[in-house]
Amino acid sequence: MITRLKNRFRIFRKAENGAVVALEFMIMLPLIFGTFFMGFEMGIYSIRQLMLDRALEVTTRDVRLNTQATFSHDDLRTAICANSGGLDKCDENLKLEMLPMDPRDFTGLPANPDCENIYSNATPVRGWSLGQQHELMILRACYRFKPVFPTTGLGYYLEKNSNGEARMVSITAFVQEPS
Repeated sequence: MITRLKNRFRIFRKAENGAVVALEFMIMLPLIFGTFFMGFEMGIYSIRQLMLDRALEVTTRDVRLNTQATFSHDDLRTAICANSGGLDKCDENLKLEMLPMDPRDFTGLPANPDCENIYSNATPVRGWSLGQQHELMILRACYRFKPVFPTTGLGYYLEKNSNGEARMVSITAFVQEPS
């Protein structure tokens, strides 16, 4: 009886008609779509990160070279959003921290960026100093966004806040040029 059962299983396994192919297809379909969703999400995430990095670099170049101008927190946020190339709701979802650093006694920024909404009254502008000539400045931008596929693939594994928004962080350092 066991031999007959083994033979039937072997025949079923080698068959290439209907049910066997459908079974393989149903087993592989979630893996294929999961990989597709994860790849698509990673592509969108990479584009957003690239736009944030570039906007931060272009804006800090303006700050670095225009020592005569005084840039406020809102001016920098507006400039970064204008240079970003279209980050979704950038003015609402971008938070900046800029602090002077001593290169001989470097302490760095706090490990976890405060990435909450900038318009929140409970969270004032954290760590903001305009800096002086020849002073090393660290600027960190934190941007909140909603993943394209929040329940599958990479979107599921991104750390999210209570609104379902993930974050990305970009950091740059510059020295203000003398006037």
